Amino acid sequence: MLVAERHQKIVALVNERKSIRVTELSSIFSVTEETIRRDLEKLEKEKKLSRSHGGAIYINISDSLEVPYFEREIMNVNEKREIALEAAKQITEGDKVILDASSTAWYMAKSLPDIPLTVLTNSLKVAMELSNKKQIEVISTGGNLMSKSLSFVGPLAETSMDAYHVNKAFISCKGLHLERGISDSNEQQARMKKKMIQSADTIYIMIDNSKFDVQAFSHICGLELIDHIITDSKADSDIILQLEEKSLHLIKV
Repeated sequence: MLVAERHQKIVALVNERKSIRVTELSSIFSVTEETIRRDLEKLEKEKKLSRSHGGAIYINISDSLEVPYFEREIMNVNEKREIALEAAKQITEGDKVILDASSTAWYMAKSLPDIPLTVLTNSLKVAMELSNKKQIEVISTGGNLMSKSLSFVGPLAETSMDAYHVNKAFISCKGLHLERGISDSNEQQARMKKKMIQSADTIYIMIDNSKFDVQAFSHICGLELIDHIITDSKADSDIILQLEEKSLHLIKV
């Protein structure tokens, strides 16, 4: 079977079943699990599916729809954990920071030490995770709760950002394009992230390798507003070089 034909059949299986494991795909196509992982990585970059821990899941082709949190939580898990751990290392005692409603921010919240910090977030999951850490003061934006992402958005959430100023913001996104900047699949999330960026001195973008050279539905900001990019070890070396040429500070884990 040709590689292109295998890829086509993998996408068809994922679309039909909504999720499938690497081990099953390996058995179906009589190839190694490593071959299947490479297939899934390529198909994810082509926006035909999303990788999950141990397999792949169906994605809606409508880019403006948010992926439910429970699905985002298991997509590219290892990369997100690596990025989150590195992001947590950028925090020092006494910081006032913003964490967005991404699954990477939730992994970061889990990694944060229990030290004196102030964390502003629009994520219900992040707020709940940090509630167990006694020295961390948590401020929620409030607003309209989006059930899929467990995040607060809308006019009240956006207006609440105007009352605060922090020294660091940790933001994730659906795409980073060399010319068009960073973007998100949902307009309301993009508006919140734009407000977060405006409220912070230093901006960290947490992004795994699958999001590079991607332009999602709603624009957030240009690359000139970003101070640091934290990414995983699989990021394409050519893209890394081009970002460095733009004088962006990359932290590659």
